[in-house]
Amino acid sequence: MRLAVFQPDIAPNLGAIVRTCACLGVPVDVIEPCGFPFSVKSYRRAAMDYADLADITRHDDWDAFQASRSGRLVLMTTRGASPLGAFQFQQTDTILMGRESAGVPDYVHDAADARVVIPTAPGTRSLNISVSAGIAIWAGVQSLS
Repeated sequence: MRLAVFQPDIAPNLGAIVRTCACLGVPVDVIEPCGFPFSVKSYRRAAMDYADLADITRHDDWDAFQASRSGRLVLMTTRGASPLGAFQFQQTDTILMGRESAGVPDYVHDAADARVVIPTAPGTRSLNISVSAGIAIWAGVQSLS
C-alpha cells in the first residue's frame, strides 16, 4: 500500500502525512507542483526526524505519477461512493489525497478505480487532509492485517 498526495498546498500538512506514513511503513508519493517550495526543510517541522525515515517519491506531475504506479488508485473524496468502513483495501492499492484547497480535478477523479469517503457529521464539509490520510492509512493497514 502507498499514499499519494496530489499537489499539496500546505507544507505542515505534508509533514504530518510524511510522519504518519513513516511510522506505519507506508511509502509516500508527492505529485507536484506543490503550493510551496518543496524541500525537506519546508515540511520538517511537522515531520520532525521522521522525514529521514520516510520513503518519499516525487513526481513532476500527474502524468509522471500515472506512468509509475501499479495497482488500484483509491481516491479519498467528499464525493465518495463507498464509505471507508465498508471498503476492502488491497496490498497494491495507492490511496490518493487531494489538495487542501480544491480536492482533485475531474480528470483525476475519473482516473480513480475506487472513490471512498470518510463519513462526517451532518453540516460539516471535510476533515483536515493529514487527519484524513491518517484515518485512511490506518483503515488500509488494519484491513490487510
